[in-house]
Amino acid sequence: MKPYKACSCRDPETKRLLGKQCPNISKKGHGGWYARYEAPKSANGKRRQPRIGPYDTEKECKAQLGKVLGTAAQPKAHDERNTTLGEYLERRYAWRISEAETGEGLAKSTLEAERETIDLYGKPGLGHIKIVDLTDEHFRELYAAMRKINRPEEQGDRSEILRRLKEVRAVRHGKRLHTRPISESRIKRVHAVLHGALTDAVKLSKIRTDNPTDGVWRSKGGKKKKGRIKPLLWTDERVEQWLKTGVVPAKVMVWTAAQTGNFLDFADASEERLYPAFHLDAYYGPRRGELVAAEEQHLSLERARLHILQSQSDDELDDTKSEAGWRQVPLDPETVRVHRAWHKRKLEERLRWGELYEDSGRVYCYEDGKELKPEYLSSRFGILIERHGNIRAKAAEGWPAERIARKFRTTEAAVAVALLVPLPPIRFHDLRHGAATMLLAAGVDDKFVSEVLGHASVSFTKDVYAVVAEEMAADATRRIAAFIPRQNRLSAVGAITVPSGG
Repeated sequence: MKPYKACSCRDPETKRLLGKQCPNISKKGHGGWYARYEAPKSANGKRRQPRIGPYDTEKECKAQLGKVLGTAAQPKAHDERNTTLGEYLERRYAWRISEAETGEGLAKSTLEAERETIDLYGKPGLGHIKIVDLTDEHFRELYAAMRKINRPEEQGDRSEILRRLKEVRAVRHGKRLHTRPISESRIKRVHAVLHGALTDAVKLSKIRTDNPTDGVWRSKGGKKKKGRIKPLLWTDERVEQWLKTGVVPAKVMVWTAAQTGNFLDFADASEERLYPAFHLDAYYGPRRGELVAAEEQHLSLERARLHILQSQSDDELDDTKSEAGWRQVPLDPETVRVHRAWHKRKLEERLRWGELYEDSGRVYCYEDGKELKPEYLSSRFGILIERHGNIRAKAAEGWPAERIARKFRTTEAAVAVALLVPLPPIRFHDLRHGAATMLLAAGVDDKFVSEVLGHASVSFTKDVYAVVAEEMAADATRRIAAFIPRQNRLSAVGAITVPSGG
């Protein structure tokens, strides 16, 4: 098993290979380094001594021999020595398709995402390399090349791996369809697929003894793992303190039911075009990307159902955040009514734009039919909250409603709604937290709430929202008690507790 040097020179008379006997074998750069090792016997019991090589140096040959000997005791591993990553990815994908057909495997959307990873990154990037030859450097090089796609660095890079990745990008009329850079979150999802494949190669197929993708993504050390950030309710006391100091008491805040209702009434009275999206989010809490990605074919107003099957991020459709995110949301009659009016409005906009209308097929879109940018939803949400506060500020200065409406280009009805209650700040995503909190506070079953929100488990839903839901319920109880007049309460109590003189 000791490495040796040999070449492919032949004897000029016999034409036989000289191998180790070549007179020039000791010369630098002549021939290569080889090694033989004992492999498991063949099926008929014959001895096998395969040869590996050639390698440029003895050190390289010894290193490779060590890898081979690490798996030589495994007959299956030896037989798979020449299997490339591309071949294994295809074989593994076929297994997963077969599992899905039995109803026990992955969801269709997950399989489609894995197919995309194989076709766009796995095979063109590293598919030609044998699994036994893969190192962590190969994967680091792949991810580095992915980061250059659709960025200025792409133009000056002439690496082979980037060239292969660019060749498989979809184009139309000579132009690349997707022109945004690849996000870190997408690279991590690609890494998850490749890491899973190499894990199967180690544990199931036993082609390798180690996983070269381990440790490619390192967590930040030296910091304690953060717990789940739980929301805090905007109670009257907290709102009063915020009005005095301007300090928001926690990173994640949620509105009470009354505050949420005031915001929706304000958005509606302001004739906000995207009011239906805010309405749906406040009631059922879909994520921003899920709202933007919702297609008309996924919304059935006749059956009062919205199917959430995908999400939008980085200008590309993607899977939902988790498999639990693939779900069906039942809609109440008011939400159905709001969206019937929304469909009518979109039809009027289509007629107004005529041939310039670009139908994206999305439930929520721009006036010309194009798909919304996720950031646009958040922007409109922030504008409404800011306008609500500005209206109250001008009213405090003594401005009449008509003048305020002209100032902020809104309706007098919206001004009247804004003056009812102050609206403390929250993020757009906090509408989702508020929806979860209100559903639980209303006594809706925990499992139903978890399914509507697309949480991975009921325990997560209860852990994050149970306390604030109880606080909201208690706040509602206090409001009910304050609403019912009890002017004779003290006299009634006195009549019961004070004993008679007889």
